[in-house]
Amino acid sequence: EEKQFWKRYIYLWIFYAIYEEMTNGDLERASDVYKTCLSLIPHSKFSFAKIWIYAAKLHVRRRDLVSARKLLGKAIGMCGKEKIFTEYIALESALGEVDRCRALYTNYLKAMPHNCKAWLKYADLERSVGETERCRALYELAVSQPALDRPEMLWKGYIDFEIEEGDGNNARKLYERLLERTAHVKVWISFAQFECTEIGHGVEAARSTFSRAYDQLKAEGLKEERVLLLDAWRVFEKAKGDASSVSEVEAKMPRRVKRKRMQTDDDGAELGWEEYFDYHFPDEEGAATSNLKILEMAAKWKKMQQQQAASTAEDSDEDSDDD
Repeated sequence: EEKQFWKRYIYLWIFYAIYEEMTNGDLERASDVYKTCLSLIPHSKFSFAKIWIYAAKLHVRRRDLVSARKLLGKAIGMCGKEKIFTEYIALESALGEVDRCRALYTNYLKAMPHNCKAWLKYADLERSVGETERCRALYELAVSQPALDRPEMLWKGYIDFEIEEGDGNNARKLYERLLERTAHVKVWISFAQFECTEIGHGVEAARSTFSRAYDQLKAEGLKEERVLLLDAWRVFEKAKGDASSVSEVEAKMPRRVKRKRMQTDDDGAELGWEEYFDYHFPDEEGAATSNLKILEMAAKWKKMQQQQAASTAEDSDEDSDDD
């Protein structure tokens, strides 16, 4: 009893039901086909969302909403797949049953609290009926979940919601909260771009955000991320700044240098040399040059010590020869 061996037969049942409905026009017979098929599937081991959904949609076409709802409710209990929830919610949403949709979303999120898509859809529902505070409360509950499958999508939805509501302070607080969790360069760029919008604090705030981001990425040693940030910063200055501000950003742009490094496998064995690109930033070259000079002086001192030692040894040999 493995699911993969059932798939072809499930489609045979579906084609049989469609034949009875479309060719013979016998909706009752088609419904019996679906019912028989569902009775044969070992739902305790596996199930098929498709057959539940097709059977429920047939009830809808027969204008029997009570049976359709009972079947979908049974499907949630016996199958519990995401597709069942989304189809049931779509049905109730099309009928304008907001309270039923809320109850379904509640069960949906109890079963899958990590599902960011479900949280977003639920928040969109509340917003569509004018329940702004309920929408905000849902977003807060969502971002507080210990595990999420796509948290970046959820945070973006929450921030976009506050921006569309025209609440710049809340949006700014959300950016700061998000940066406490992840200092990803895209978050920094989005934050800076937000500051120069109508509800932001203006160009200087955006420039300050870019500067904060640059300093943090530099402290963390993230070179490629700094390059991405500088590219976005330069575009911003060309649009909002002047020649002086553009030149200041361009002065921070790094040189790209080709280097080589040895590749190794998991056991430490050498696999050969590979080429890669490294970035040299102007504000780091001074320190690098200073370190290089120190190394050169140390090498010279060591060489002098070796020469003195060799000279002393030669003098000792000459004295012993004289004796």
